Amino acid sequence: MTTQEAFKKRVRERMQKTGERYGAARRALIEAARARDAAASAADGATTASPARVWVAQPQHSDELVREKTGRGWDAWVDAIDAGPGRAAGHPAIAAWLVAQGVDDWWAQGVTVGYERITGLRLPGQMPDGTFTVSRSRIVAMAPEEARAMIHDDDARAALLPGFETVLRSRPGVRSPGFELRRDGELLGRVTFAFDPAPGGRTTLTVAHAKLPTLEEGDHWKAFWAEWLAALEEAGTTD
Repeated sequence: MTTQEAFKKRVRERMQKTGERYGAARRALIEAARARDAAASAADGATTASPARVWVAQPQHSDELVREKTGRGWDAWVDAIDAGPGRAAGHPAIAAWLVAQGVDDWWAQGVTVGYERITGLRLPGQMPDGTFTVSRSRIVAMAPEEARAMIHDDDARAALLPGFETVLRSRPGVRSPGFELRRDGELLGRVTFAFDPAPGGRTTLTVAHAKLPTLEEGDHWKAFWAEWLAALEEAGTTD
């Protein structure tokens, strides 16, 4: 079980015990972890990583890689940022502080995002505005031009997404067309499609769904788009 999965399990266990909603239970556990970290850092003088630290979510890069590229591993960076700008500083201020410590711009952004994930300030798929983005990909048995034409055609797209309304929100000719997704007038986020060539004249079709309000919504739509792509691929192979 990954660290993130273990944390989700703890959240759900707390929900069962307290009757709290997911968000409230998650916040309570994060605050408890922060309190333990603060106590451990105070005892250490913030010179070493806290052995009691709970990683709320996994960073996008391994500890070995971030240590190689920046000179410190994740726990050391968490301690350093906590003792420097702090968790309330915000993403731009933390990234700027890292650059001032000698980290290049690209890795300053990567370390900031990793720090936000570890400490629960940002979960995987969460954007700076607090919303979530998820994506799913699958190889389908059609050429990229055919897949693109199908998605751009209003009738074909409606048949592929019965019960939903889609409104094109991207400029004509862009590589990845984007649509507002609605159901019964309710806005459900923005969906973008990408079409990359795959062996055998096929297409790697990627669906990215942005502007989702919660992590749970992201999990729901990841499952939805995985099933949708599987059905599309199956239809293409049986035609």
